[in-house]
Amino acid sequence: MPLTQAQAFQIFVSSGALLEGHFQLSSGLHSDQYLEKFRLVENPRLFEPLCEALAVRYAKDGIEIVLGPTTAGIILAYTVARILGVEARYAEREGESRVLRRGQTLPKNARVLVVDDVLTTGGAVRECIHLVQSVGAHLVGVGLLADRSGGTVDLGTRVEALLTLSMPTYRPEACPLCISGIPLVKPGSTPG
Repeated sequence: MPLTQAQAFQIFVSSGALLEGHFQLSSGLHSDQYLEKFRLVENPRLFEPLCEALAVRYAKDGIEIVLGPTTAGIILAYTVARILGVEARYAEREGESRVLRRGQTLPKNARVLVVDDVLTTGGAVRECIHLVQSVGAHLVGVGLLADRSGGTVDLGTRVEALLTLSMPTYRPEACPLCISGIPLVKPGSTPG
């Protein structure tokens, strides 16, 4: 039986991955909610069923390679690829784009699934999509643990998100949390 939205939400809540406060996201936007994917990644008992659910959604699509952006995307790409019985690749940041390093390649015409943990604006996913397209590989779709945009981000391809939430974001200069003087926390690993 496929994982439902309600079940995915419960996994995020029970793992402590859904946080409330005043956060600066990797996009630079502010929010009163944050999805801390490492609460999932640190617990294989919770994380692996999510990876299996993504793999199931693309099991009949002839995926040959699963590509994820650093950092948590590496673990997600590896696990989904293992479940699908295919290879994984990891796109690392270089300037304003993502590249393959350490001898990794994407063969032309390879059928690629891009995966990522939490989508807000789609920046890292778009960089991975550009990487796939720039080498002539075939983008099959995008798999996400969570889409915090409520499904409003158009990536120009099939997107399967296990959890879709509308979590408000604010530009720093218009953030009501900043105006209220609530201390800002900058979680995550993306400098900026």
